[in-house]
Amino acid sequence: MATVLMLAGCGHQPAEVTFAFENAEQLPEKLGKDGTTILVGDPDANVTVHLYEDPRCPVCKEFETTGGSPQLRQAMLARRATAEYTLASFLDDRLGGSGSKKAVNALRAALEKGRFVEYHEVLYANQPEESLDEFTDARLLELADQVQGLRGPEFDAAVKTMKYRSFVTASEKAYERAGGAKDPQGPGTPTAVINDRRIPDEYNGLLFDGGTFAELLRGIHDSPWEWEQTAL
Repeated sequence: MATVLMLAGCGHQPAEVTFAFENAEQLPEKLGKDGTTILVGDPDANVTVHLYEDPRCPVCKEFETTGGSPQLRQAMLARRATAEYTLASFLDDRLGGSGSKKAVNALRAALEKGRFVEYHEVLYANQPEESLDEFTDARLLELADQVQGLRGPEFDAAVKTMKYRSFVTASEKAYERAGGAKDPQGPGTPTAVINDRRIPDEYNGLLFDGGTFAELLRGIHDSPWEWEQTAL
C-alpha cells in the first residue's frame, strides 16, 4: 500500500476513462441518515470514498472529469466501492454570487428524482470558470435537459425556489466541521476520505492520476487491513 502512495507524486497521465452515465441506473443513490451526505453505490462494498466538493471548484472538475473520479465510478459499477458526497458552497462567499448554493440545491433536487449521478456529472462537465457566477436557475435547468427524466414541474420548481435551501446550509456546515480544529473553514475541495482515513495533502496528487487512484482503490479492496495500518 505504501508503494501506491509513493506513486502519487509521479504525475502519471493515464488515458481518460469516460463514464457517460449510461449505466447510472445500476448505482443506487439516497440521502444518508445525517441528512447531508449523499450515498451512491452498493452499501455493502468494502471501499467507501467520501468526497468533499464545491460545484464551482475547478480542481473538483479536474478530479471529476480527467482525474480519479471516472476510475471510482468504474469501481462502483463493479460493486467494489461506494461513494459519499458532502457538497460545500463556500466559494460563493469567497468569489461572490450564488452559483454554488444554487447548484447544490439543484443536485439535491436531482437526488429526489434518482438522477443525482447523471446530473452531478453534467454539472462538472459544463462548469463555468470559477470567477463567473453562471450556475443560474436558467443554466441549471438547461443542463438538466441533458439528463433523461430529470426535468419536470417538481424539479423545475425546486430549482427556481431554492426548495432545498436548508440542505445547502446544513451541507456547508457539515463540510466545515469535517475540517476539525486544524481547518475550521473546511478541509478544502476536493478532499477524499477512504474508509475513514483522509488522504493527506502531500498525497493529494493521486486524486488527479486515474491510474494511480484506480490502483489505490484496488489495493484497498483486496487488502483493506493494510490501508488501515498504513502510516499516512
